[in-house]
Amino acid sequence: MQQVADWLEKLGLGQYAQRFAENDISFAVLSDLTDQDLKEIGVSLGHRRQLLRAITELTGREKDAPKAAVGTAPSAAPQDAAERRQVTVMFSDLVGSTALSARMDPEDLREVISAYQKCASETVQRFGGFVAKYFLLYFCRCGPHRALIVSKQFRIFY
Repeated sequence: MQQVADWLEKLGLGQYAQRFAENDISFAVLSDLTDQDLKEIGVSLGHRRQLLRAITELTGREKDAPKAAVGTAPSAAPQDAAERRQVTVMFSDLVGSTALSARMDPEDLREVISAYQKCASETVQRFGGFVAKYFLLYFCRCGPHRALIVSKQFRIFY
């Protein structure tokens, strides 16, 4: 219970430590608390919101981080951490689209480009990528290998 009291102090809500102790609220049950539970033990509306937000942050960090040593209270301060990921970016274009735009009616050209984009999008998604915008394609976690396969698939279209 002292861990919960220390955590409440760090949040600036130490006045509720006694109420948490009286209701046997430990770190093991924090994530189960609801707004109604906190209301029943006498926590004000603003502090309920603050506690629920802090509990959400606390449980989110516990899932992502390795288990802390027994007897140490988790920190209430947010952690800034970036994750490095490899992303393959591929640009795709419709061959001859400039010449087509000079010869075709705008509505017909729009249909041709839409059909190409739909087909390209389906192909990219089939190989684990996604279309960011128009002809810019991203592949995460699968590297350049799948981008190469998709580019070979695109050759079928022209």
